[in-house]
This record gives sequence, structure tokens and C-alpha cells, in this order.
Amino acid sequence: MEKQKTLLELQNYIGGKFVVSAAYINSFDPSTGEIYCRVPDSSNEEVDSAVNAAKVAFPIWSSWSPQDRAAVMNKLADLIESHMEEFAQAESKDQGKTVTLARTLDIPRSVYNFRFFASSVLHHTTECTQMDHLNCMHYTVRTPVGVAGLISPWNLPLYLLTWKIAPAIACGNTVVAKPSEMTSVTAWMMCKLMNEAGLPPGVVNIVFGIGLRAGEALVCHPDVPIISFTGSTVTAQRIIEKSAPYCKKLSLELGGKNPAIVFEDANLDECISTTVRSSFSNQGQICLCTSRIYVQRSIYEEFLQRFVEATRKWKVCAPSDPTASMGALISENHLAKVKSYVKKALEEGATVVCGDGVDTLNIPPENQGGYFMLPTVITKLKEESCCMQEEIFGPVACVVPFDTEEEVIGKANGVKYGLAATIWTREVGRTHRVAKKLQVGLVWTNCWLVRDLNLPFGGMKASGLGREGAKDSYEFFTEVKTVTIKH
Repeated sequence: MEKQKTLLELQNYIGGKFVVSAAYINSFDPSTGEIYCRVPDSSNEEVDSAVNAAKVAFPIWSSWSPQDRAAVMNKLADLIESHMEEFAQAESKDQGKTVTLARTLDIPRSVYNFRFFASSVLHHTTECTQMDHLNCMHYTVRTPVGVAGLISPWNLPLYLLTWKIAPAIACGNTVVAKPSEMTSVTAWMMCKLMNEAGLPPGVVNIVFGIGLRAGEALVCHPDVPIISFTGSTVTAQRIIEKSAPYCKKLSLELGGKNPAIVFEDANLDECISTTVRSSFSNQGQICLCTSRIYVQRSIYEEFLQRFVEATRKWKVCAPSDPTASMGALISENHLAKVKSYVKKALEEGATVVCGDGVDTLNIPPENQGGYFMLPTVITKLKEESCCMQEEIFGPVACVVPFDTEEEVIGKANGVKYGLAATIWTREVGRTHRVAKKLQVGLVWTNCWLVRDLNLPFGGMKASGLGREGAKDSYEFFTEVKTVTIKH
């Protein structure tokens, strides 16, 4: 008789202690389709308990100096770094990405988030002005807001969670965080290190569960004055509606339908290798991925041929395979959704040049139940096609020709999203002209995903509200008051 597997069972982390939940939901390993662990299905009661713990901790933590808070954050970063391989393996199994990507991107950036904001909080300044004719001096004071509600997505689980926790606690706030119920393990692992790092009980609390229960309870809690959310535009709309009666501070980092614009003078060697990566990294499940690729007509055929050749070299395999370029998509439902876009494109008269339905997907027997899909390139699409207008969030790249600069700017801006764009050209003047006219929050030229946390990050239109970066996060996670003194 086959011995039944013992499932990993997570607990909420509240007030510096792990707390067993009354109800649980299953979380699946995307690479096999099998149940991987059980995650707390937290309710209003558990969220309320976490908020109360954060409220109790707030006066203590906010009274600590920035230097003391930074020391604890650096210690936590050191501990995560010392367990780098364990976190990478867990992140891969939890989310479906390759171990290599987790090892080289997600976990190092999580460590860096704590170190960066631990340092940056030491260097912020406030303003001071004088009105000599009235014998008055004005200065500003910044204070932490209180309990911050942080809701993070499944695509870069620890990376994006720490990007929220780090600036929040650096500024003196306490936190109740809710990671995605589909990718909760690395957040739970991090909780195990918090006491050792010296973080006082209640400063960081993590409750697991689904958005409509745990997430909504957090958004609607009257003692949580600030919400930072990364996820879908549809969910963000609900957050705005539910939080409106409380006038909460909101930061919303949402989806994208990002264009890559390839001009005829582009360095195609660099452009093609980078654009394959920007289209299919993490199975296309990064909000910054380039899903619309506009190529100037004079080089369109050459670009397409070389792009397809490079795409076919990307190996889709078990995430643990060190030679794998792509792993599995997050869930069975998401895989079906992404594949449905390919089907719709065919129905609209488009052509699938490579990938899903054209090439053969070879997956090891033990991974046959996983949610794998080949990187897919589609051509002959109209601008009004759902594949060109809607966020697919999977390994699908639409390649379309254009003629003029003004034409491609109009097409690039012709969607409801406005997160990021990539320009490929050697002409500096064109870079400045096009970047200025694109309705997006980030523009990369001849590169992709090069980030400096000192600079603002965020989108326009349906891609979000607010900005993240050293200065922006400091302003978001603090309240400013002006003090006037008459001599």
C-alpha cells in the first residue's frame, strides 16, 4: 500500500507567534498538479487579531530610531541570504518558476529590498523655510501612519512582499500582510526568521487566505489606514470601492499590456535576446513583460524569423532542471485562460508562428500533470484583437509591423493600460521623443527590467495609482505635518 504524503501545513504569524487556523485550503505544485501544502483560510477574526497585535506594537516600533530599525532589517536580510537555497527551492515549487530564476532574481532581490530601505531611511530629509518679515519659521515633520495593510501577488511572491514590508517598517509602521493563497510558503519561511532577527512581536504579522475573505477584511478594517496592493486591475477597483468610506491611503500597482517598439536601426542581436527574455521570463507572468512587439516594417521579416528561432531555443521543463528556461504556469485555470487567448487569435484570423498548438511540448513523465505551455508567438493580429488589448499574463508575444514613429506611438498608447514600454533604437533624439509621448510609467531603451529603487516605479491609466521608490515609499508610508513657529 502506497504511503500517503505528509502535506506541509502553514500557520498564520500573529504577534510574533505561529497560530493554527480553524480552516485550510489546498495549494498546488504547478509543476505536477499535485497538492503541495495547506494554507490557512483566514477570516475576519484572524485578520482582526493580527491588526490588534500590530496596533499594540506600533507605539514601541515607531519610537525606535531609524538606525535601530535598520539594524534589525539588515539582520533579517542576512538570515534570508544565509538560507538562499532553501528559499529558492520553495519559491520554485510554490510558484512554478525555475529554481534558477528564483535563485538569481527573486531571493536576492528580497534580500536587497530589506538592505536598500534600511539604508535609505537613514538619509531622508525634511523641509524648512523662513519668513523673516514675520519672524516665523516653518518646518515639516514626517511620522509613520500606523498599521499598514499589504497585499502581494503570486508571480514574484517573496520579492514583491518584501518590497512592501521593507519600506513600511523602515518608516516605523507595523504591518499586516496577506500574500497570495497560491504562493504562501516563502512568506511563512521568512516569519520563522523574524524573532531571530530581533523584530519585536507584532511589528510584522502575516495572515494567509483568499482575497474575498482575508484580503477584504484587511481592506475594510477601520484600524488599517493605509493599503498597498499589487495585483489585477479588477481587484484594485474593488479595493477602491471597499476602502472609500475610510478615506485610506492607497498604492495600487496593477497590470500591463506593455509594448516593445523595435526601430529599423536597432541592434538586433541584443534586441532579440532581450525581447525573448522580456516576453517569456517567469512564463510571461511578470507585469512588466512585453506582450506586444511592434517592429518597423523594413526589418519585420528578419526580426520575426530570428525571434521565432530564439524562442524555440527556450526550454520548457521541470523547474528543477538547471537547463530550463521556463517552468510551469501558476494554476490549471490560468493555463486554460492563457491558451484560450491563442484559440481566440486563431478564430480572428491570426497566425500562431510557434509554440502552443504548433510545436511539441516535451515534459518528463513525473511532470505530465503540471501546467506547462510553450512560449508562443502570434502574428497578423488587428489592434482591436483581445490579444492586443487585454492582459494575458502568460508566455504569449504578439508581433506586429509598423511604418512610422507617430503610428507606433498611437498603437502603443491604444490600450487601457500604461505600465511600461521598451524602445529599441540607436538614435538618441528618437528615444527622447518617443519616451515623452508614451503613456506609461516606465520606459526602457535598449534594455529591460533594469531597476534603481531610488527612482519612481508605477503606471498610468489602468496600471495603477501611486509610485514606489525610495522617496515615494517614504512619502507614502509616512504622514507629513507642517509646524510654524513665531519668534
